[in-house]
Amino acid sequence: MTAEAFDLIVIGGGSGGLAAAIRASKHGARVALVEPKDLGGTCVNSGCVPKKAMWYAAQMAHAQYIAADYGFADRPGRLDWPGFIARRDAYIERIHASYRQQLDKNHVTLVQATARFLSADHVAAGDRVLTAPHIVVATGSRPNRLDKPGFDLGVTSDGFFDLRQSPHRTAIVGGGYIAVELAGVLRALGSEVDMYVRGRLMSGFDEEMAYHLGDEMKKHGIGIHYTCQVEAVHEKDGVLLLDCDKGSHPGPYDLLIWAVGRHGYTASLDVERVGLALDETGHIVVDDAQHTNVPGIYAVGDVTQRLALTPVAVSAGRKLADRLFGGQPDAKLDDVNVPSVVFAHPPLGTVGMSEQQAREAYGDAVHLYKQSFVPMQLALADRPMYVRFKLICVGDDSRIVGMQMLGPGVDEMLQGFAVAIKMGARKCDFDATLAIHPTSSEEMVTMGDRVPG
Repeated sequence: MTAEAFDLIVIGGGSGGLAAAIRASKHGARVALVEPKDLGGTCVNSGCVPKKAMWYAAQMAHAQYIAADYGFADRPGRLDWPGFIARRDAYIERIHASYRQQLDKNHVTLVQATARFLSADHVAAGDRVLTAPHIVVATGSRPNRLDKPGFDLGVTSDGFFDLRQSPHRTAIVGGGYIAVELAGVLRALGSEVDMYVRGRLMSGFDEEMAYHLGDEMKKHGIGIHYTCQVEAVHEKDGVLLLDCDKGSHPGPYDLLIWAVGRHGYTASLDVERVGLALDETGHIVVDDAQHTNVPGIYAVGDVTQRLALTPVAVSAGRKLADRLFGGQPDAKLDDVNVPSVVFAHPPLGTVGMSEQQAREAYGDAVHLYKQSFVPMQLALADRPMYVRFKLICVGDDSRIVGMQMLGPGVDEMLQGFAVAIKMGARKCDFDATLAIHPTSSEEMVTMGDRVPG
């Protein structure tokens, strides 16, 4: 079979793959994008976008109670779950259509098939063979599975988006991004939620802020259990019972969600044929310029061992295309001071270092500024949910190396502050910035003395 020749083959039509394909085509490259399923990958189809839609629905549910506290007469009601899912799915389909239009406009050849390597420069895609001197793997990740009895009685995070009604009682195993976010959504939409956590919430995040997040989640009615490690699941009379390592049997639950991490998805690629190096979790190993160990093969996004965030994948894909086809030999992803938000209830935002990371890097040169307060909107409703700010500074000039934010609204506040930190802002720069009053964000530029210790 004669191979179809391109300048670039991109395997995977998620955020990173689309970004690489479209940017390369704008530089004049002939590009083939191979994707067997819907465009957009995890982010659009079973991640950021549908999750944020459900988070907004949960916010609306919470807002009903605040409105009642303010004196509005309407009683809080339940979400028309099927109706909202239809609205959510229609929004996602518009994103699919937009991606298809962009590919057509930029003359990217879309091959809707599963790809596998034939060699380092040849790929089989369905009944077609493609060849290119450059191949980008952007196949994303998949939820981890555990070898535990009854595992399949639960669902992974992907299964959450298939729900058409709110379960009465939900158990979530895990304490990271996905577990925390789904717990908050389900609780706000009326489910009783218990989390079963190994270690602590949000491992890798600032410990103090993770502790405060857990405290706020408990106030919200979410049970967080650290002493039960789930060993097995049983179904009895249509409900689920858990077996803990300590001998207890919590339940019954209508839904069990396993949120126990994700692994790079390379199962269909025949990576052994080309000797592509993977780490112990199945992620493709890349350097700072997205090179794999095989010349001419690159990888971006969640299939790599780098930060699993959509903007990181998009930037990596675009910078790679700029370097390969745009005459920018030094272009590569800058992953220092990447801002990120956990869409919990309340949201947790971070940019730069945690306190623990800063102390490990800078020792006694680290000092902190903190602020906590009840935002005006909630104070008027007599709902004492706190906003907490934390600046992590280094040296005599108090250069800001980390910012942590927890509370209502921080998801929209963080972006602008992240620009300042990326530019090397110091505490005195914040002090010199006049506040916007009355807002929650003004508290970030009116912090007083440093915290002792």
